[in-house]
Amino acid sequence: MGIAVYPGSFDPFTYGHLDIISRAAVIFDKVIVAVSVNSGKSPLFTIEERVAMIGRECENIENVEVGFFRGLLVDYAREKEADVIVRGLRAVSDFEYEFQMALTNRNLNPDLETIFLVAQPMYSFLSSSVVKEIASLGGDVVGFVSKGVAEQLYAKYK
Repeated sequence: MGIAVYPGSFDPFTYGHLDIISRAAVIFDKVIVAVSVNSGKSPLFTIEERVAMIGRECENIENVEVGFFRGLLVDYAREKEADVIVRGLRAVSDFEYEFQMALTNRNLNPDLETIFLVAQPMYSFLSSSVVKEIASLGGDVVGFVSKGVAEQLYAKYK
């Protein structure tokens, strides 16, 4: 069914992200997980660490590719010959922002569609920010991220 791009900061990569990728991989021929380089944010993990982290977590999903981009998502999608942007929705509060972004991207490239996958209920509260806060305070994040990601988080906060 074509090529999809799933963009995000993925700082860190959570089970919620993996759920969206796994479900998108069933729908699309290829899913490109695109880590955004945003100069307005101060990520905990470098771009290289995030790309490697996602690569490890998705290594068993054959039609997933991991990369990164600077600049406009629509330009990256065009470069990758993607037909669709995939976005996850956790709650109604996500929808307003995501709807605005989808309309903006549609204006920039009318041929690029956006689809929303609703988070599984068990991940509807999960965000990278919450995971980082828990880890920074020494809490157990293994229910939210893989053991490998948890170890990387704890190492960052030592």
